[in-house]
Amino acid sequence: MQATRPIRQRALTILWPAFLMAGVLEMLVFSMVDPGQLHWFGGEALEFSPAAVYTAAFFVFWGVVAAAGVITRLLDGDPEDINREGFSGAFRR
Repeated sequence: MQATRPIRQRALTILWPAFLMAGVLEMLVFSMVDPGQLHWFGGEALEFSPAAVYTAAFFVFWGVVAAAGVITRLLDGDPEDINREGFSGAFRR
């Protein structure tokens, strides 16, 4: 049986690339969008500083890309491990 990697290492294999891609998304989006010109759906302007918008957007991007990584890992998991252990079985390797 193959030894399992520590949970920290398994988490970082998803979180680190997601962090890098969130940075890329941040640059792409905000090269075309001015955070000072953003409005709510009702039409009133956002009353957040540009730094707050950049920060919130970065964490949203990071979370979405990390969620995609977790879903990909779940879909790539060994079916026998998943059937035996449930969700955590997908992260066995």
